[in-house]
Amino acid sequence: MRRIPLTIALLLAACLAFAGYMGLPTQKRELAPPAVQQPAFREINGKIEQGETLFEIFKKYNLDIGELYKLREASAGIYRLRELHPGRSYRIVLDNNERIDSFHYGIDDNCFLSVNRTDDGYCAEKIPINYQKRILHIGGTIKDNLIASMEAGDGNLLLALQLSDIFAWDIDFTTDLRNDDTFKIVVEGLYLDGKFKKYGNILASEFINNGDLYRAYAFEQNGKSDYYDETGKALRKAFLKTPLSFRRISSHFSKGRYHPILKIYRPHQGLDYAAAAGTPVSAAGDGTVLFAGNRGQYGNLVIIKHRNGYKTYYGHLSKIGKGVKNGVRVDQGSVIGYVGATGLATGPHLHYEMRISDRPINPMSVKVPPGTPIPDGMLTVFQQFKDRMNSELASVKPPNHIAGDAVTKQGSRKKG
Repeated sequence: MRRIPLTIALLLAACLAFAGYMGLPTQKRELAPPAVQQPAFREINGKIEQGETLFEIFKKYNLDIGELYKLREASAGIYRLRELHPGRSYRIVLDNNERIDSFHYGIDDNCFLSVNRTDDGYCAEKIPINYQKRILHIGGTIKDNLIASMEAGDGNLLLALQLSDIFAWDIDFTTDLRNDDTFKIVVEGLYLDGKFKKYGNILASEFINNGDLYRAYAFEQNGKSDYYDETGKALRKAFLKTPLSFRRISSHFSKGRYHPILKIYRPHQGLDYAAAAGTPVSAAGDGTVLFAGNRGQYGNLVIIKHRNGYKTYYGHLSKIGKGVKNGVRVDQGSVIGYVGATGLATGPHLHYEMRISDRPINPMSVKVPPGTPIPDGMLTVFQQFKDRMNSELASVKPPNHIAGDAVTKQGSRKKG
């Protein structure tokens, strides 16, 4: 190969440099993209005050009301921003032009609304709160009633309601409880940033009522979780033992009861449950609403038709539940009204009747068939889960029999 003379090489380099200076085409070079200055953001954090609206929040912080309308439009199909509740947290993130970059609102303890700016406008979604789950052990002794036997705070009232719902087909928490009955609970504890927030699902529970032992195990099949006894039979039956929780019976089923208003003896074809006005009333079983309205001495009344010719009546209601009307299907345990004193009543209570083929029967004497058992093919899996839960229940320390110290939270650990 011949070497290029030095003078010629220098001349070529000079020509190429001149071409680049004049803007003539040369070999393309990759240039680093210019640095993009990130917009500065600021946050507005707060909690909804009593009666406060999002419009008032925007006015308080001098935000663009036009952005508010866009937020409402984007979230309309997920959550109505007109329905803000006192005490719920919110966060507004603004860019350097004071435009809304994102809006977050805590809908409830399970999820929050997230609205974010995109190239096509705002996009809204409902996001579940990612709790850390731990297994908690709770033991207690009944003193007077279940609620009184639970320590105040930390969601123990809701835990008591959940426990009573599990055993509602076998134990009437109005009449069956005895002092020194005991209970044990294995339950999920939901934590956020290391702090306890609330209880989750009860995984297993044990209740000794008047010497009789009851156990329940949460078991999921076909995507649906329910509670079963030690043999694998469902605790859920056709009818609840009572449509109210923790209330006393003020008048029993009778062929001849003295009516306090009419001053005469006449049959009392149901049970009267004394309870505070506004107490939720649940449907005793799945069925279809035959009647929902006002009917004479019953006052506000709901009648539900069930399978096999059964009907249940719920009278003297202060008001009928939202959406409860003739022809509507209702599920067992769903709220169909609220305790009141409408019609011929001396005070707030629920008048509850049960009929079969239109013949009144005593709800307390009805023999309800057992629930549907776990299929044979799933029994081995259930047995393994039950054995594991029995070990958990056995680790619950014996309940303290000293009143006021009955419930203890034990053994917090991660669910694994």
